[in-house]
Amino acid sequence: MGLRRVAIVGAGITKFVRRAQETPKELAYEAVRMALDSCEMKLKDIDCVVLGTAPDAFDGVHMNGEYLIDGAGGYRKPFMRHYVGGGTGVFSPIHGWYHVASGMFDTCLVVAEEKMSTCHPHPAGAFLTIFDHTTEQPLYPTLIWIFALEMHRYMHTYGITKEEIAQVSVKNKRNALDHPSAQIAEEITVEDVLNSEVMAWPVNRLDISPTSDGAAAIVLAAEHVANRITDKPVWIDGIGYSLDTAYWCTRDLSYPDYVEKAARMAYDMAGIKEPSKEIHVAEPYDPFSYKELHHMEGLLLCGKGEAPQLLVDGVTQRDGNLPICPSGGALGVGNPIAATGLMKIIEIFLQLREEAGKRQVPGKPTCGLAQAWGDLMQVGTVVVMRR
Repeated sequence: MGLRRVAIVGAGITKFVRRAQETPKELAYEAVRMALDSCEMKLKDIDCVVLGTAPDAFDGVHMNGEYLIDGAGGYRKPFMRHYVGGGTGVFSPIHGWYHVASGMFDTCLVVAEEKMSTCHPHPAGAFLTIFDHTTEQPLYPTLIWIFALEMHRYMHTYGITKEEIAQVSVKNKRNALDHPSAQIAEEITVEDVLNSEVMAWPVNRLDISPTSDGAAAIVLAAEHVANRITDKPVWIDGIGYSLDTAYWCTRDLSYPDYVEKAARMAYDMAGIKEPSKEIHVAEPYDPFSYKELHHMEGLLLCGKGEAPQLLVDGVTQRDGNLPICPSGGALGVGNPIAATGLMKIIEIFLQLREEAGKRQVPGKPTCGLAQAWGDLMQVGTVVVMRR
């Protein structure tokens, strides 16, 4: 039997907040309930559940997948938990796609959750353990250090200024003013970004997405089921994923090869030849401001070093020729790691259905993509969607 077509038929997302009163289970439950309600389905209509949360340390719960089973709707159902750090939220629908496309299940509930605020010490401290114990851990690096190295290399290679990169934060935080889940939507200026606290040069505080709590969920269905559930299915037409080496010192940080490899895999599957023309709206992962630009280039939406000019020229604004992160992205909506990627999947789902409200991009888009990136600057995950 060949692979079956798989559609997203429903979606739900909680508000992203700094210190949620809800437990991780309750956050997952809320997103699941919203997703099922959106397509008028019940838990009994779901054949299997796929759960994405970043490493256990982020929720501060050992065996987090098992802990979240009932909140995520996985009780007495086939259940799979996975993670690839920040890449998890776009890897989750890829896992679900395989379950349904293979013919094993007709429906799959995909859930992503993160509650980082109640873990002590802060979950970022857990990242020290992912560095090489001999050559790197003695330096006590933080992720911000590593992003600073990458951002500096990117700027140096292509002659990019901090003023140009700061416009990503300005755009995305403004876009998030129209997102009901947004944690820190606000009107800021380039000067605000440049004058915010320097975390590790050239990274300022307003270049960084916030630590967030939140959950998101989508419902996947095989074609014969999807057509029965909704007259506006959004099809997953391409998936891609790639894993590069964890040794960030042995590769050129100015370009994300792992994103390009994942993108090419997804484009080949979706039959896309010219991404910059065939992709109408995109949600690349933007946990740091420069990463949106970095990832646009890795996604082949423009040439190497060309993304900043597209930003400056207004091409990536919500009403531009290539809207990028109309949701507000991680910088504006928030960054509950796994849930962030799924938020981006949901944004493309809503954009293609023309249900994004004030965030709706013009021109009746028919093809979009979401991308996430994780672990130690090494994982690329891409999903191409069409209505």
